[in-house]
Amino acid sequence: MIIDLSGKRALVCGSTQGIGKAIAIELAKCHAQITLVARNESSLKESLEELNRIHSNQHNYLVADFNRPDELKKTIQDFTEKNRIDILINNTGGPAGGPIGEAKTEDFLNAYQQHLICNHILAQACLGGMKQNGFGRIINIISTSVKQPIRGLGVSNTTRAAVANWAKTLSIEVAPYGITVNNILPGATKTLRLETIAKNKGWRMDEMLEEMETIAASGTKLNLTYAIDEMLDEDDQDEIMEYFKSCETSSLQVAQEELSEYNFNWEQLKIMRIKFLSEYGM
Repeated sequence: MIIDLSGKRALVCGSTQGIGKAIAIELAKCHAQITLVARNESSLKESLEELNRIHSNQHNYLVADFNRPDELKKTIQDFTEKNRIDILINNTGGPAGGPIGEAKTEDFLNAYQQHLICNHILAQACLGGMKQNGFGRIINIISTSVKQPIRGLGVSNTTRAAVANWAKTLSIEVAPYGITVNNILPGATKTLRLETIAKNKGWRMDEMLEEMETIAASGTKLNLTYAIDEMLDEDDQDEIMEYFKSCETSSLQVAQEELSEYNFNWEQLKIMRIKFLSEYGM
């Protein structure tokens, strides 16, 4: 499908790495003008150069720190006074992990500020132009924890749910103006290795995979293609998937024994079990 966004400007937050950067690149390929938003100016300049190599289209950037919402508000208001934003991508890194019972009040306040409050500031600044033009797209990058809370991410689970409900409420209010508000709930993505994600969350790899299995079993689809391709070749993947389709037990110990000739380790079988649950259910 060909999507032509010529004449549209997209404001993409957290766009110097990960999901945000990937979104900015794809929108640039569709001929949208991109305004990158992040706090590290040197990284912004590098990302801007990359966008211009892909499709030069008067892309630019804004330096903004979501830990300072008042400064963000001034920055975005000054920008939208002269520029209409057609597409807003709200995307911010998640709060630090930890049990909810041990979270400090400040942890919740900081997380709400970085996510809910800053999302609201950006949306308010963009809505005027969107309403006037009769077109707008607001997309919030949240987390699968909206559907199934993730163990050890108490503050994040709480904050993400608040953002999801804010977005749903906003969507009802702005729909008559031709503006849509949608949430994307990513799990693990190919922008970071699973080991890196686990380390950032303070988890062991086995803990992370157990949590991902719980999420997949709840009915949430996870795209693990990149991570799996790093672990197993196509033939091995097919062998394991065929096994899970026919086996009568979910025991990985039994799976290792019955597939012993292939020498698959626990992590390889576990991640394929998660893929199986994501595609076929329990």
